Amino acid sequence: MVKGTVRSYLLLIVVSAVSGIAVWAALHFSAPKQHWFTASPTQPANLIYSTDSDRWEQAVSKVKEDRTQDANANVALEVPAELRHYEDRHWFLATQVAEVKKNSIQNCQDYLDVAAMISRGDLVPVPVVTDDYVLFGVGARADQDAFTRYEDDHPLALYDETQLANEYQRLANQRSNIQSEVSRLNSQIGSLKSSDRAKRNELQKQVSAQQHQLATIDGQKSALDKAYGQADQRQKLFKDFESLQTLAKNFRGRSYDLGNATDREALKIAMLSSIRPAALKILEEVASAYSRQFNRPLPISSMVRPEEYQHTLRRFNRYAVIIDTPPHSTGLAFDIDYRYMSSAEQNFVMNYLAQLKRDGRIEVLRERGANFHVFAFTDGVRPPDELIKASLVDVDPSLKDAENTDEKVSDTKTKSQKTKHQAARKSPVRKNPKPRKRR
Repeated sequence: MVKGTVRSYLLLIVVSAVSGIAVWAALHFSAPKQHWFTASPTQPANLIYSTDSDRWEQAVSKVKEDRTQDANANVALEVPAELRHYEDRHWFLATQVAEVKKNSIQNCQDYLDVAAMISRGDLVPVPVVTDDYVLFGVGARADQDAFTRYEDDHPLALYDETQLANEYQRLANQRSNIQSEVSRLNSQIGSLKSSDRAKRNELQKQVSAQQHQLATIDGQKSALDKAYGQADQRQKLFKDFESLQTLAKNFRGRSYDLGNATDREALKIAMLSSIRPAALKILEEVASAYSRQFNRPLPISSMVRPEEYQHTLRRFNRYAVIIDTPPHSTGLAFDIDYRYMSSAEQNFVMNYLAQLKRDGRIEVLRERGANFHVFAFTDGVRPPDELIKASLVDVDPSLKDAENTDEKVSDTKTKSQKTKHQAARKSPVRKNPKPRKRR
């Protein structure tokens, strides 16, 4: 009887421990990244980050708060026409491309471009948390890799002179070690009897694998030679690295060691937490209205995204568009995360955004990926339809055929009027969708 009781207690303790670990893991691995709060291991923690981190946690708790007991929890979801796609879906992206053309806005290819835009004041760092909004998932796919110059859809690692020499030496050492291993394996093969076919086949597979690694190393060295082989190009890349290092020494109140993987990731997230002043103005306006209405911060899930990061994100998020000028690469776009919002909250935000669109200040879309995509017009004026029409070919190259373009445009020419008429009609009603887990 006593033994049975002891076993029961032990089983209860084990089950409780396993459950506790499972809950911790779920919370730890599903939470959005906030690494740039953490100070480098080589420097003392900054009180500002500690304070903001606590405040960020509290804000996120408010964002994810259960709404099932809210009085308006069962309000029907009504999506205004202004937040739906146009009849020709190309028009949505073409409008944003037209804004870039109208104001000759520079977009960013990589983090080096982001750093330059921040240094010039084209982009402004956005607080990670305020009374009205919280950055929630910004930079979620940032990695710890070395910073690169992204050209022709290919990344090129950046080094200073010493690091470049070290990289060449690393490749040379790897190559030497692999060649020694290949020689050893070939020697083993040569000593085998003709009847040892199985062993011979196994060793030959190992030789092939080693030779494949050799080819990879040779390819990496060739890429370095191509990028750094010419003196003028080499000095330009050294200068690029130096400019990034200058920003890293003092950005958002702390320094980052580019030789430290954790610091590199933290710096990337901090840089992605930036946006153009015109977009920040819209963000603050929407967030202030939402916060006053619902007493919780507006969750912002994405801001500036260089094309290099956009390509990485595309592997996980099919809504991350790949065109010559992705909206987020301009710094004029930001996303509002509506996963945890009640229908009443979503309706409020959508109606507010719809009015901003009718006023000609933004382009906006309710994406199925649980985001409201907002694009601010720099001067608060929508680009003219003729410029949008001319930008359609930038969104869909197949429209370069003039006849095809005219046919497409004829369908969308009255889109602005249709949108206003549709807004007066009642939008289809849907129940509030359950929050989707971030992938």
